[in-house]
Amino acid sequence: MSEHFKNEPVANLPDIATTPFQKIDRNYFKVISINFFLITLFICIGIFLLQQFVFSESILQYNIYEFLGVIVFSSILYTYFFLAFPKRKYALREKDISYKSGLLFLKTTTVPFSRIQHVETDEKPISRIFKLASLSVFTAGDSSDDLLIKGIKKQEALKIKEFISSKINA
Repeated sequence: MSEHFKNEPVANLPDIATTPFQKIDRNYFKVISINFFLITLFICIGIFLLQQFVFSESILQYNIYEFLGVIVFSSILYTYFFLAFPKRKYALREKDISYKSGLLFLKTTTVPFSRIQHVETDEKPISRIFKLASLSVFTAGDSSDDLLIKGIKKQEALKIKEFISSKINA
């Protein structure tokens, strides 16, 4: 039994660090900024409405601190998004697709084409204004997307989708 089985050690590991990654379109940061501003605005409106109709008079003396807290937290979060944005990159290779992101916690995800079940593109309302799309890659055995790349030009996302589809259907 063991005379036919071989399990040789791998001598040369592929180096993903040498792979040229494509940057996410710069307009996607505008999408992030608009979404961030809208969410912060809705939170401030919610706090205002709570103060007007729910909170008692004794809590109203602290309303400036509530708004200040939201502004400070939002500023810190926005700064993080700003600094992390250049780290979002993707690479399409002959046998797989990779995506890296993160600032404090760097993450690189690589999905081989042999594991991909299907690929989708998606355009959210604000992304559509800037002609951007998201590319979702799904593998077997999971209901969520295994790789999600947001902020790709719509035409590029469609080309990547077709390329991957041709690879998985071959």
